[in-house]
This record gives sequence, structure tokens and C-alpha cells, in this order.
Amino acid sequence: MIRHCVFVKFRADVPRAERQAIYDQLAALRAHLKGIGAMSFGANVSPEGLHQGFADGFTIDFADATARDAYLVDPAHQAAGGRLVAALEGGTKGLLVFDIEV
Repeated sequence: MIRHCVFVKFRADVPRAERQAIYDQLAALRAHLKGIGAMSFGANVSPEGLHQGFADGFTIDFADATARDAYLVDPAHQAAGGRLVAALEGGTKGLLVFDIEV
């Protein structure tokens, strides 16, 4: 299984409702693509203070690398990703993506 971890720095002017709408758009991909398992979205709740400004994020579990790779090139994912990047501080500079095998 591949766990796709995405950490983001939303611009201060992006309201909570828009953040949730972006997460909802990403969550809708589950019905559209095969191989997507658990998804979690939300604000950082760690008390450690090590987030380096990445105050929000999400994870998506994929059955395997093939499912993850299909997600990456899917036009619906690219549209949701474009909306996400547009809401971030510095565009892609406000984005950290890290995939691990679990």
C-alpha cells in the first residue's frame, strides 16, 4: 500500500470553506478512481511545533503504486490539484508531498 501524504501552507486569505471545498473535491476522486482507500484531511494538531508552516494536510491510501500513478495523471485529480496549488502560499512552494509504502 502507498500512503500519499500532502502537507500544505494555505494563504491567509483562503477561507475555511474553500479549504473544505478543495478537500471535498479530492475526496470525490475515491468514487471516480479504483484503488483509493482511506482518506484523511485537516489541520495539524501536533503539539511539537515542528510543522514549519505546513499547518494543514491530507493523506490518501492507495492499494499500490499503479493506483497512485493513475491518480496522479487523472484529469479530475489535476483539476483538484490546480485548485489546491492556487490556494497555497507561493503556489507549489506551499506544498510538500511525501509517499511511503505501508
